[in-house]
Amino acid sequence: MSIKAIIVDDERLARNELRKLLQEFNDIEVIEEASNADEGIEKIETLNPDLIFLDIQMPGKTGFDMLAELEKAPHVVFTTAYDDYALKAFEVNALDYLMKPIEPRRMADAIQKVMFEISKEKAGINGNINRGPLTDNDQVFVKDGERCWFVKLGEVRLFESVGNYARVFFGTNKPLILKSLNALEERLDDRIFFRANRKHIINLRWIEKIEPYFNGGLLVELKGGEKIEVSRRQTVKFKEMMSL
Repeated sequence: MSIKAIIVDDERLARNELRKLLQEFNDIEVIEEASNADEGIEKIETLNPDLIFLDIQMPGKTGFDMLAELEKAPHVVFTTAYDDYALKAFEVNALDYLMKPIEPRRMADAIQKVMFEISKEKAGINGNINRGPLTDNDQVFVKDGERCWFVKLGEVRLFESVGNYARVFFGTNKPLILKSLNALEERLDDRIFFRANRKHIINLRWIEKIEPYFNGGLLVELKGGEKIEVSRRQTVKFKEMMSL
């Protein structure tokens, strides 16, 4: 199994050191490097790697800022000299966290985790085409203030419009992201994510209950407890999709 990787680090020496360490692992192919967040975003979106080795502290945007701007997040192994970021990195559920200077044994552990996660994923789904809709298997990175999360879209039950932002409901979290509901609707798989009304997109797999509502609309209750109205206009489409 060949895993395509990109290294994002502002220090050339650190990138060289990482490349040298990764030569020991035949399954990891370093396809590109980037020296800052903007360059990283461009290369990740063009080349669609399986994995990124990401420095957190870089001039301008941090590694976390970079991830928040990506539409779809690859797997991430953080590489950094700052141990006070360790807790924050695990809060975002990265695959691993490597302290500089990186020890070969720690790198071997990280690669083992990477191989396990990616092989598990490839067994379940044969990779999506980069420009296709975002499916429930895709992972997104959500950053709200100091808090950050990696979220599988399948775990998101609801998107709610708040001006130019959208509130994302998953677990007990409801962070805001700088994306409009219309922009999200264009990119989400419409077989799973349904525009219930002007303010809400719901994940059809999270529906618990459906009941008739005013003016020929419907009221949908999600497994998280939220009650969302399906507008009269969308009810016809909704019934067709749900074969009601």
